Amino acid sequence: MGQAEWVTVPISTRDVEGPMFFTPHEWDTIEAASARIIPTDHHPGAREARVVRFIDRMLAGTQFIFPAADGNGFLRMEGREEEAWAERIQQRRAFYRNGVVQMDALARERAGVDFVELDDEAQDAVLEQLSGVERPRPFLVAEKDEAGLGGAPAGNQPVNEDFLEFFPLLVLNTRQGFYGDPVYGGNENRVGWGVIGFDGPPSLASTMDGSYTTRKYMVEGAEWPYDQHPAVLRYRRS
Repeated sequence: MGQAEWVTVPISTRDVEGPMFFTPHEWDTIEAASARIIPTDHHPGAREARVVRFIDRMLAGTQFIFPAADGNGFLRMEGREEEAWAERIQQRRAFYRNGVVQMDALARERAGVDFVELDDEAQDAVLEQLSGVERPRPFLVAEKDEAGLGGAPAGNQPVNEDFLEFFPLLVLNTRQGFYGDPVYGGNENRVGWGVIGFDGPPSLASTMDGSYTTRKYMVEGAEWPYDQHPAVLRYRRS
């Protein structure tokens, strides 16, 4: 049976206010950790975007994988596809459950309290220890790499999340929950899109019926190499 024949279930990631998979403590811990990955500063961060809800719904089961084209509900998977997704989700559940245990253990070694009770600096130190790398330094768009092009933080290459351990999975899912479509539970009030100046579609339906396009963000007539197009160069000089 193809997706076109799947039943639409009238559910939303926002039908329940709190956790559907996480325990309350796991919810608070993942919310705190994601808030250090995309912290609140002069812009909203992961906490305001409700990234923890996105992650919780992703782990809750197969019911929130494929939203209906009109945005009113989710498709109910069946058969082998549902079984395959359930297996993938089960693996991610284990990563997150064990990850919370690890963060709490490291926090207790450091200060005798759980991760959520640490201050921001100590939480960062725990995440550095967990990840094995230093916290990234602030990134400025104006910086240039050796090739003379705008730099980018390391680790932005496409990845298959089925092969990620807990911490890189958490980082990826935090980004997804912050910048993804609100239908999946994150990006509350479109704050993630607002941070990057993207208006976003008013609904999933508008992306299907052609009423919403991203044409205004494109440089008309741009050809490769894109970064040398006059309009792009003018933008960089502005």
